[in-house]
Amino acid sequence: MPLKVLEATVSSFDGVLEKFRSEAAENKANLILFLADKDPATSLSWCPDCVRAEPVIYKKLEASSDDIALLRAYVGDRPTWRNPQHPWRVDPRFKLTGVPTLIRWENDTVKGRLEDHEAHVESKIEALVADK
Repeated sequence: MPLKVLEATVSSFDGVLEKFRSEAAENKANLILFLADKDPATSLSWCPDCVRAEPVIYKKLEASSDDIALLRAYVGDRPTWRNPQHPWRVDPRFKLTGVPTLIRWENDTVKGRLEDHEAHVESKIEALVADK
C-alpha cells in the first residue's frame, strides 16, 4: 500500500511524530497535513478550506505509486485553533497560520509547504510530493 496514514491530535502529536520520523527513510515522501477537526454535529470539518482541499489531496496521494507517509494532524475545534498561542502556531518548526497546511517533511525539517489558499491545487500537490 503506497499511502500510509497516521493521525494525531495536539495532545498525541509528539509521540506520533516520533513514529513518523522513525519510518521516514522508508518513504519517497513524508507529508504532514494540518487540518481542522470535524464538527460532531455534521461530521464535516468546521473549516471550508479543509472540506475543499482534503478530497483533492487524498486523491493525488492515493493515485501515486510511490510510498508516501501522511501524518494527519488535527488542530482542534475553531476556538482552540483561533488561539494565537495554539501550539502549532508558535512551534518554530511549523509556524502555522492557516488550515489546511500540507508540509513536506524531510531530514527533520520543513522542505516545502502549501498553505490554506493553495492546498487544493492539484499541480501544487504533485510538485510538493515530487519535491520540485
